[in-house]
Amino acid sequence: MELRKSFDTIRYLRIRQILGQLRKRLRSLWGDHTFSRSLDIPDFPGVSSFISDDFLPPGGQRNTAGDLLSGTFTFLNSTHSIGWFPDWGPEDLPKLWEYNLHYFEWLWALEYSEAKNVVSDWIERYDLRRGRVGWEPYPISLRLINWCIIFFGRFRDRTEADREFLDKLWRSIFIQSQWLSRNLEVHLLGNHFFENGTALVLVGSCFKGLEADRWYQKGKRIVTEEIHEQVLSDGMHFERSPMYHLRYIYLLLLLMRTGRDDVRTVARAAAGEMISALKYLCHPDGEIALFNDSAFGIYNHPRELIDLWEKETDNAAGNQVIGSWALPEAGYYGFRDREDNYFICDAGPIGPDYIPAHAHGDIFSFELSLRGSRVVVDSGVGGYEPGPARDYDRSTRAHNTVEIEGEDQAEFWGSFRVARRGRPREVRHNISKGSFFLESWHDGYRRLPGAPIHHRSFHRKLEGIIEVRDRVIAAHPIHVVSRIHLHPKCRIEKCDGDEVMVSHPGGRFLIAFSGPGELELEKSFYSPRFGSRFENTTVAFSAHGAEISNGFRIIPGG
Repeated sequence: MELRKSFDTIRYLRIRQILGQLRKRLRSLWGDHTFSRSLDIPDFPGVSSFISDDFLPPGGQRNTAGDLLSGTFTFLNSTHSIGWFPDWGPEDLPKLWEYNLHYFEWLWALEYSEAKNVVSDWIERYDLRRGRVGWEPYPISLRLINWCIIFFGRFRDRTEADREFLDKLWRSIFIQSQWLSRNLEVHLLGNHFFENGTALVLVGSCFKGLEADRWYQKGKRIVTEEIHEQVLSDGMHFERSPMYHLRYIYLLLLLMRTGRDDVRTVARAAAGEMISALKYLCHPDGEIALFNDSAFGIYNHPRELIDLWEKETDNAAGNQVIGSWALPEAGYYGFRDREDNYFICDAGPIGPDYIPAHAHGDIFSFELSLRGSRVVVDSGVGGYEPGPARDYDRSTRAHNTVEIEGEDQAEFWGSFRVARRGRPREVRHNISKGSFFLESWHDGYRRLPGAPIHHRSFHRKLEGIIEVRDRVIAAHPIHVVSRIHLHPKCRIEKCDGDEVMVSHPGGRFLIAFSGPGELELEKSFYSPRFGSRFENTTVAFSAHGAEISNGFRIIPGG
């Protein structure tokens, strides 16, 4: 079983990923302690270009100077005391938390002398050794971006006047850039690979000299190729995570500010497309939908990115589209009206076949806001550590779609792997200003006995009623459950027969089921932010048979 699952995971990978995995494993056998000693590090070559100090800080910053100087660090809504200067290799903490420590995004909260001293400590005490989290290519990429912006943008004059620190900083940046350029995450590709390329473009733009130009040229090849690969024709990021979509926009805006003209032009075009798509992915509360691996507060707020785009280009991003809309290549469809009602559904693939790491079992799932309040929610993601919580967040059970025989639409395993997976088929949509219709079926359950398939249609009517119809067909009787996950602020007023009356901060709505099935309420979990987990209520409608046709209507106001 494990061998088959591994084969069904590996067979989707690209040849360059497989070769990258082999190189990575072989390199782990080689010593690296002599790498920095073997480098011929030139004298500081001078700054070629720099980022002005008004550039947007990355992500949702949670750390204050006071907290940091007292040794208290908060990442992913999890706070730990690791000292000042910090313990750079804290034990028994999640890897993603330690990643965040080595990103140095928290450096933005400090003044020059504090930032200089803590970076000097890292340079002196955290030397290059393979296996150290902070020397993996991904944290190197983010760290180089932050160090260059802060020391050669925000504090440029003070850095260049501080010769002792400047030489130490340049030596470390040179070593990290050389190490990164030789250890690119080709084995992963996707957003990691783009971060690698962006870091090389930035550090190559920042400094003069032959080596800096080599970094730039290598980074330019990566970002230009990956922009064409990773930005879909409808402007959505190809991993189909609204959260990573935000990070990608931030990097594109950074490239517009720091790259040379050849990169700026490509980045600007892609950023405009992604900003346009972003407007469809946000609820009335201004935050993103939580499809796939998505959470609030990890990356910049959508409004910050839209404002920065408008500032950088003098182009208005435009207002939210009223009426129905479609991002057909991504597979996201929905509508928005002037009363702050918003609906988004997923009829797209789980992601690119060769990198489904951030995919969830959410084909035909949806989210809904009524009168500005989220009422039907994706369960979100509370973290990436392997275990029951991660398994639940990725599962079909955690989404507003149909689960068959207690199984997921795809074979999720580990924290990021996917073996056999399904795809939406024959997607048809018809959108107009006031209503829309969408239907499709998927084959994610054909691997099960009886080869069941699930067909679903969505119909948003002019009066605001949402009608969802399901049809499941199999060669023999099977058990199916359709779930609707409610926001924790929703309250069940009545559950009677096939109807559930729900109140929420903006009013109330009725869920009315039809067709064969049994209605019950379940307890589930909602994780809108990393490190958070709230109990919520799920409305479940279960049925048994070889051919099942049922569905529900959501009626605002009841």
